Amino acid sequence: MAGKASGKSSKRQGASRGTGGKGKGSLEGRGATPPAHMRHWYKDKARAERIEREAAGRPSRTARPAPRARRDDAPEVIGGRNPVLEALRAGVPANALYVAQRIDNDDRVRESIKIAADRGIALLEVSRDRLDRLTEGGVHQGVGLQIPPYEYAHPEDLVETARAAAEVPLIVALDGVTDPRNLGAIARSATAFGAHGLLVPARRSAGVTAGAWKTSAGTLANLRVARAANLTQALQTYREEGLFVIGLDGSATVDIADVQLLAEPLVVVVGSEGKGLSRLVRESCDQVAKIPMFAAAESLNAGVAAGIALYEAARHRRR
Repeated sequence: MAGKASGKSSKRQGASRGTGGKGKGSLEGRGATPPAHMRHWYKDKARAERIEREAAGRPSRTARPAPRARRDDAPEVIGGRNPVLEALRAGVPANALYVAQRIDNDDRVRESIKIAADRGIALLEVSRDRLDRLTEGGVHQGVGLQIPPYEYAHPEDLVETARAAAEVPLIVALDGVTDPRNLGAIARSATAFGAHGLLVPARRSAGVTAGAWKTSAGTLANLRVARAANLTQALQTYREEGLFVIGLDGSATVDIADVQLLAEPLVVVVGSEGKGLSRLVRESCDQVAKIPMFAAAESLNAGVAAGIALYEAARHRRR
């Protein structure tokens, strides 16, 4: 009786099939290491490509788009706890108060919220990223106040303001002052020394923006700003109405303190820090005066110069 085969049967292993030479490449090297700028994983490849595009005049993929020009009828946002509170205390017209989420409240924030609630101003809680965009990257400290577009007065309205108050007109005109912060500083000095308004050109001049509101510490709420299509013509109209025009210029021979017209109906023209008064505006002045200073200082900031001249005008008018 035949017995059963015990254990597992094993199959005979024959010779394995060859690769036919197709695996020969695995035994060869990968060649020379490619240069850094050809490696797709190289960290500076994007930078090298950007430099190449810029050299060829093509825009960079990572370049930020140029900021759009702000329209005159677009609202702006004042940022910062002190500027926002000062604007609300001064009664600056506002559409909304933005408060960042999870803000660290202090007395300024709480008072700002209370004033906004009392005045019926919308209170909106937003992220800090959105507040950064609303203030265009400015320092906001978690608070922003949206203000509507400024409504400029007519140049003749400034004279009417003085006459309605039975006062001698005192107006400040800006020639080539393009920094809104200078406009705000001048507005602050003009309010402090009893001026009846500011006159700015419609072109190539600073306007009443969020930066101007912020620097003025709310005084722009109590001071009218007029806009003239042509500053020279507006000054000529003022002269025809009996006002004298005094220009500030460092090359003048008369000191501002010695001007005899400061107590008269007056327009004080402040030029830019660099170029000073333009030729046509200078020719429209009844007199040009300077602020005496040491030779080490070539010029004064427009806001500082306006403050000194307005102080002298106020001092003459108190006599």
